[in-house]
Amino acid sequence: MKPISDAWKAVLKKPVLVHLSTLMPDGSPQTSPVWVDLEGELIVINSAEGRVKDKNIRRDPRVAVSVVDPENPYNHLTVRGRVSEITKEGADDHIDKMAKKYLGKDVYPFRRPGEVRVIYRIEPQVVSGS
Repeated sequence: MKPISDAWKAVLKKPVLVHLSTLMPDGSPQTSPVWVDLEGELIVINSAEGRVKDKNIRRDPRVAVSVVDPENPYNHLTVRGRVSEITKEGADDHIDKMAKKYLGKDVYPFRRPGEVRVIYRIEPQVVSGS
C-alpha cells in the first residue's frame, strides 16, 4: 500500500468531490463523482448496491480516484488501487456521516426505498500528482 501525503489527506478531509473510475465488462472506463472519506491510508467510498460502479467493482476491484485541490486547480492527486473490502456493515451510519460533511445534514436525504448502502475500502497502490 502506498501512502497518501498528509497535505492530500487534509484536502480529502474537506467536502471535495473525487472522481471514482471503475472498469466496465468490456474494459472501458466508467467514472462517477463521489463523496470521499479516509480511514488511515484507505480511501473510503459509500454507494448503493446495484449501481454501475457497484457491479463493476464486484467484478473487477481495480479502481482509480482523482481529485483537484479546490484552492489550486493545477494541484491534483490520482490514486490507482484495489478495493480490498466491500461491506454493508456500518454503511448506513457512514452515509449519514458523509451527509454531515458534504451537506451539513445529520441524515442522508437522498436514500431511496429499499436501497442497500455499501462501503468500499480502497488500498492505494500508485499515488501520483502535483
